[in-house]
Amino acid sequence: MKRNMLDAAQAAKRLGVKPQTLYAYVSRGLLTRTLADDGRRSLFAAHELEALARRGRPRREQRGGVEVSLGTAITEIAPSKLSYRGHDAIELARSQPFEAVAELLWTGALPSRPRWRELEQPQPLVRRSARLLPDYCFGVERFAAVAAVLAARQPLRVDLSLANVSALARLLIASFVHALPAGARARPGGVAQSLWPRLSRLPATPARVAALDCALCLLADHELASSTLAARVAASTRADPFFVVIGGLGTLAGPLHGKAATGLQRLLLEAAREPSPALAGARALQSTLTGFAHPVYADGDPRARALLEVIAARGKTRAVLDAVEDAGRRQTGGAPNIDFALAALAYAMEMPLGASEAIFAIARTAGLIAHALEEYGERPLRFRARAVFTGATAPRARRATSGG
Repeated sequence: MKRNMLDAAQAAKRLGVKPQTLYAYVSRGLLTRTLADDGRRSLFAAHELEALARRGRPRREQRGGVEVSLGTAITEIAPSKLSYRGHDAIELARSQPFEAVAELLWTGALPSRPRWRELEQPQPLVRRSARLLPDYCFGVERFAAVAAVLAARQPLRVDLSLANVSALARLLIASFVHALPAGARARPGGVAQSLWPRLSRLPATPARVAALDCALCLLADHELASSTLAARVAASTRADPFFVVIGGLGTLAGPLHGKAATGLQRLLLEAAREPSPALAGARALQSTLTGFAHPVYADGDPRARALLEVIAARGKTRAVLDAVEDAGRRQTGGAPNIDFALAALAYAMEMPLGASEAIFAIARTAGLIAHALEEYGERPLRFRARAVFTGATAPRARRATSGG
C-alpha cells in the first residue's frame, strides 16, 4: 500500500460513514481517490481524511495548535480500544511478556516467548556510566545519558536495517534496566523480572511481576503521542536509533507526558498520611488531577481499566486508592486514565518517586523504535513546518520578587 494512504474501509471507518457516503465525497470533490498499484482498490490520503474529519466534527480550537496526520501500520486507537499491529493491546498485556509485544511492534510478527540475552549480559560501560549519576536521578535523564554513551561505542548504529535496529533496541532497553540503581539480585527472566528489584523492595511474586509486565505492555505505544512525533522527526533525518530514542526521551521529560504519573503518586502518598479515606479524598479534590479522562477515549481509557484490575491492593492502600479515585471522578467527571493507573501501581508496590517515569520510558522506547523503523521507509526530511512571522517583540523581563 502506498505510504500515508488508507483503503476505502479504513477511510470510511476514520470518517464514521458508510462506503457509499465516502464515494459521494469523492464525486463532490471533497476527497481525492487514488488507485492502488493493483489498479483496483481505492486509496485516500490520510491528511485529506483528517482535514475532512475536523471540518465534520470540529475539535476544540487551541491557539497556535498544530495537528499532524500520518499513515501508520503500528497502532490504532478507537473510542474504547487500543490495537498493536491489529492485535488487541489489552489482550496482549494479559497474555504476552513485554519482549514479545516490543518485537511485534518492530516486526509485525508476534514471537513465541522471546529470550533477550542482552538482559543477562549487562554492559560494563553502562554500569560505569550509571555510577556517575545520583540515585535520585531515576528515569529519563538517566536513560538519555546512557543512550548517548552507548551510541558513542556503536559504530554500526548507522545500519538502519530491521535486524540491526531491533538488536540495538534490545540493547538499549536492557541497558536502561541495568542503569537503574541495583536492588536485590534479580532472577533470570524478561524485562519485568529484571526490572522489579530495581523498583521495589517487595518480593518479586509472580502476581507483582505480572502487573509490572502488564504496565510495560500497555505503555509500549500510543500512536502519535508527543514523544513519538519527536522520534519520527528525528528518524526522518536518518538519525540512528540511539538518537531517535534520545529525541523521544526529551519529550517524555515533560511533566505533562512521561512524568505525569509521578505527580499523581506524590498525591497518593500525601493522601495516605491523612487519618481517613474521607480526608484523603478531600485532599485530592484540592488538586488538579491529570490522571482522569482522556481526549481520545470516549468510553474511558481501556489501558487504565486493565492495569487497575491487576493491582492487588488491600487494607489502607486500597482505601487510599479508592478514595482518591472517587474524588477524581467527582472532580473531573471522567474515569481514571493510564497515568492514574501507573501511579496506583507505583504506590501499591511501594516504589520510590520516579519509578513510574522509568517504567513509562522503558516501555515507550519499544514504540519509539517501531515508529523509527516505519519512518526509515518514508521519504527523508518530509517534516517541514512553516512559521508565520508576527513581528519582532522584545521579551518581557520578569520583575524580581522578595519574600520580605
